[in-house]
Amino acid sequence: MSFGEAVRVWARIALLSFGGPAGQIAVMHRILVEERRWIGEERFLHALNYCMLLPGPEAQQLATYIGWLMHRTKGGIVAGMLFVLPGFVSIMALSWIYLLWGNVGAVAALFFGLKAAVFAIVLDAVRRIGARALRNRPMLAIAAAAFVAIFAFDVPFPLIVLAAALTGYAGGRLGARGFEGSGGHGAAAGAALPDAQTVLGEDVPDHARPHLRWSLRISAVLLLLWLAPTLTLLAVAGPDNVFSDIGLFFSQMAVVTFGGAYAVLAYVAQEAVDHYHWLRPGEMLDGLGMAETTPGPLIMVVQFVGFLGAARLGAGTMDPLLAGTLGAILATWVTFAPCFLWIFLGAPFAERLRGNRALASALAAITAAVVGVILNLALWFGLHTLFGEVREVGALGATLDVPVAASVNWAALALAAASLFVLLRFRVGPLAVIGGAAAAGLALHAL
Repeated sequence: MSFGEAVRVWARIALLSFGGPAGQIAVMHRILVEERRWIGEERFLHALNYCMLLPGPEAQQLATYIGWLMHRTKGGIVAGMLFVLPGFVSIMALSWIYLLWGNVGAVAALFFGLKAAVFAIVLDAVRRIGARALRNRPMLAIAAAAFVAIFAFDVPFPLIVLAAALTGYAGGRLGARGFEGSGGHGAAAGAALPDAQTVLGEDVPDHARPHLRWSLRISAVLLLLWLAPTLTLLAVAGPDNVFSDIGLFFSQMAVVTFGGAYAVLAYVAQEAVDHYHWLRPGEMLDGLGMAETTPGPLIMVVQFVGFLGAARLGAGTMDPLLAGTLGAILATWVTFAPCFLWIFLGAPFAERLRGNRALASALAAITAAVVGVILNLALWFGLHTLFGEVREVGALGATLDVPVAASVNWAALALAAASLFVLLRFRVGPLAVIGGAAAAGLALHAL
């Protein structure tokens, strides 16, 4: 198999990568394992399990891992970049439209429908992930504790992940039955393809074996590429500049964002809206709607967050569109550059993780905590989608957001309920639900 053919295959996967990590991983499995027979079932799942232990978008990292496995460093770079490129271009175009014409009635109505659909999709994500992750009382307890911590006490997401990982690791080391490893997103059902019947075969390629000198050299280069823009901005513009804030925040996020896209979005929403004031809650929903309807990882919403933050707070010195474009590029760069670092540094040593019960238990506990975090995200979205006014109520050291009942938006409530019903009853894909909700929003505007 030539490198040129591999590029075409990765471009095809990138253009079909809708529907969140589960759908993206299923597309990769169908094309790479079932159709192309590049690698076998066992090797695919081993790579996936390693990627799920890492911070960041596991689907993009899985593409990087397999690209590296097949065609060395250039294969990993091309596969990982192509996986992001279509979504980056799409969201950039949508961000320009949003900034220029977002207040136009028809555009606002379209995003009104998107918000209702996104709220329903996040609720469905809680159900789906919870059904897989919360299989016993310890996992339920971890999920409940995570929800209370972030919803009522504003405990930072990284601390929740760390506490869950330590709890799961300890449970695994002690052999507790409730802390069993998770199966991840899973793969397509059917007979497993043996590694011996694939292009790669059973043997480990020489470049995929541990080479400490190569790992340290490539890691140093990637670390410099990742951090250089942010360090330069801090030195030149200072710590109070919006571009410095974007580079620093999303660089930190890239290190602690375990547990999938929806968990990351809870952390981003908490900080970008409440702390940095880069955008409003409804706009965060609009950005998620863009990410849901374009190819690529859902975490591409960070591009929209960086765009709006820079367009508004950095526009004093340059054109808002230019500032927004630079902010979007910066946010995307510092979010995805470390993904290549994690793969090229750790993938050659990943075989040593196979069968490690304690690490698998840590992953299971993180996944359980993520369910609680996503539930918080769903409630946060719901409060700001379905109600026009939300007030804070303090009690026993906790701070709760409580909706004002008189401010309920009945049209948004009906549209969200209809979207959730279609998702649960007819198993319709998120793209179709979002398209229908957007059309309904336009219809309501026309009426």
